[in-house]
Amino acid sequence: MIKNYFKIAFRNLLRNKTYAAINITGLAVGIAACLLIFLVIQYESSFDAFHKKKDRIYRVVSEFKSPDGVSYSPGAPFPVAEALRIDFPQLKKVAAIFNSNRLVTIPQDGTDQPAKKFRGTGIFFAEPQFFEMFDFAWLGGDAKQTLTDPNNVVLTRETAELYFGDWKTAIGKSIKFDNKNIFKITGILQNTPSNTDFPLRMVVSYASLKNMNTARNLNDWVSTFSQAYCFVELPENLSKAQFNTMLAGFNKKHKPADYAKDGLIVQPLTEMHFDDRFGNFNDRVFGKDLITALFLISVFVVVIACVNFINLATAQAVNRSREVGVRKVLGSNRTQLAIQFLSETFLITLFAIIIAVGIATIALPFLNKLLQIKVKINFTENPLLMAVLVTVTALVTVLSGLYPSIVLSGFNPITALKSKVSSTMIGGISLRRGLVVLQFAISQVLIIGTLIVVSQMDYFRNASLGFTKEAILTVPVPRDSISNSKVDYLRNQLLLNPGIQQASFSYASPSDDGNWHSDFKFNKSTKSTQFGANLKWADTSYFNIYDLEFIAGRPYIQADTVREFVVNETLVRKLGIRNTQDAIGKQIEFWDGEVTAPIVGVIKDFHSNSLRDPLSPVVLGSWKALYQNINIKIKPVNVKTTLASIQKLWSETFPDYVYEQEFLDEKINNFYRQENQLSQLYKIFAGIAIFISCLGLYGLISFMAVQRTKEVGIRKVLGASVGKIVFLFSKEFMLLIIIAFALAAPVSYYIMHEWLKDYTFRIKLGAGFFVLAILISVTIAWITVGYRAVRAALANPVKSLRTE
Repeated sequence: MIKNYFKIAFRNLLRNKTYAAINITGLAVGIAACLLIFLVIQYESSFDAFHKKKDRIYRVVSEFKSPDGVSYSPGAPFPVAEALRIDFPQLKKVAAIFNSNRLVTIPQDGTDQPAKKFRGTGIFFAEPQFFEMFDFAWLGGDAKQTLTDPNNVVLTRETAELYFGDWKTAIGKSIKFDNKNIFKITGILQNTPSNTDFPLRMVVSYASLKNMNTARNLNDWVSTFSQAYCFVELPENLSKAQFNTMLAGFNKKHKPADYAKDGLIVQPLTEMHFDDRFGNFNDRVFGKDLITALFLISVFVVVIACVNFINLATAQAVNRSREVGVRKVLGSNRTQLAIQFLSETFLITLFAIIIAVGIATIALPFLNKLLQIKVKINFTENPLLMAVLVTVTALVTVLSGLYPSIVLSGFNPITALKSKVSSTMIGGISLRRGLVVLQFAISQVLIIGTLIVVSQMDYFRNASLGFTKEAILTVPVPRDSISNSKVDYLRNQLLLNPGIQQASFSYASPSDDGNWHSDFKFNKSTKSTQFGANLKWADTSYFNIYDLEFIAGRPYIQADTVREFVVNETLVRKLGIRNTQDAIGKQIEFWDGEVTAPIVGVIKDFHSNSLRDPLSPVVLGSWKALYQNINIKIKPVNVKTTLASIQKLWSETFPDYVYEQEFLDEKINNFYRQENQLSQLYKIFAGIAIFISCLGLYGLISFMAVQRTKEVGIRKVLGASVGKIVFLFSKEFMLLIIIAFALAAPVSYYIMHEWLKDYTFRIKLGAGFFVLAILISVTIAWITVGYRAVRAALANPVKSLRTE
């Protein structure tokens, strides 16, 4: 019996090829989109889920309170980890970890070959208990002992093979950091998986920091560095809320009284990948609201495809009424007929699933590149994928086929055999209208959302940041004492190049993802201010190269150490000073008097963070020992020649180091990498939704054209023009699309208004987005309907009337 059901179902599909093709295409595209979204959500939700103790591991993070609100940092002061171990012995594990890129040199002892040099990335200084908390696989070495002593390092297999060829020979060998610190390789890690926010390439014993240029910060309770993390493993009987309460007292005990307002809290490891307040080592956060949005989009796309099926199936019901009448006369009951029609739906869905997997496989490389992820379709390694496809098949079969099967199986056999069944009798007209409205309402929500996201991205790209970012190259420079003596020579030689306009040394660019935040005291006060500042160490050329505009005072004098400060408008305003000129001469003190100097200038505000965040107070000063970049403004002619000459000169000046470069505008664009990816995804899925909706619309208008062939012929004989006949077919659908817009507009406004709230600097939600969305929908729908309507209008009326 079942075999017969499918046999007849297959024959019906062959008999109605256009109907089957439209349904299979719509379902295949919708299911493919759903499948791809599932893979993305599954991948993003799996980050660091492989650690056995993930539910008990927390990151200690910082929150900075000011009259304007609370800001956050993923880092904690360097001394926090050791103090936690002493104050809270009940903690199972505590581990500090610090990310810092270094020059890596591989000595070629015993050969006449020069040493190999690499710009080391993914270098983490970690305490021994780090590997007791986190489950990274080992290929060689002792996880408990390898990080105990200073100057020990663990490499991943990939890194070891890059440096030595065969990872098995790496243990026991040495590498050098920054041409001075020698480290012994004591272990090899398996390559870290892609779904972790710890992109380890090297792990160095934390004790080594005492012998490096970060040693001065190891006892600093005031400064917070965004790359210095601290993780704790809480015992079962200690909750997150309880430990946060304990941290409040801990913070007051250890931080200087003037700085205790800036608190420490813990964040679960399971939330680290999703919380954009803090970020992570990957600089890539995938918010749970984005996961929810993608899930809803996948549901919407499949619903639109199912709506197509229901619309076309109920429209086709009139044509199949005689078939139903014959079957009922021959003894088929309603249940058997319903199963027959559900079998057809299942067969269509099955074909669609097969095609969907093919579409998803073809599209997956593009998606991986767009989102910078690594997912694949493998049913053996990912059995949940098969479960999803089975579930989707069942749901689509039921959602798409249930109502049409009930309608078809319910025909009166006598009425059906007399061919007196009409679309009015089966109650399908109102349903089809409602489903078309639903389809286009969903599509227009996606269109409006896409337009707003794209517009916000354009705003990010084109908004004034308060400084010049175009044609500026940033190049890291070595920080050892010998190299420091060469930086002035490098700048002077660069300025002799006709392709270079200006050059300046600094700790960081004006807008940077590695900001240095610290509290300070103002005007000889014994208490710190209620807010901290971003510190920018730079020479005096910095103001000219970035076109930072002074509104009071002057630049500080050029010096190797801090003698004077320049601040921005926001800092002056937060200090309660109305006239910027009144800030000149006032004193700023950092780190209990370690650095004290007067304000000599005030500049206009610039964005030191991304445009998501409010303007920050900024303090600039000259401190040569901390410069780690040279900023080079190049002329927009012969750029390749200029870049080659910069690299040549840099390599000649620092032959023991590896050259790197980055254009500032590209670096700033990376701040909005996720938003750019989101806008691309919205474009794709909005396009898919419109495509499926128009596919269904084309199917419906084709069916209507066949049903109204006689009417069209009579109208043409009576003098109706092609335009009037096209209008006859399109007017109803245009009205339905306008109704859909009326439903979609308020929903879109609410959703996108909430999304824009996350950005301090954002576009305004004007009527233009909504007008453009309705115009796009009406235009695409009119083209779809118009194409088929024109074909019907141009048909020879003699042929349509001859059949009568």
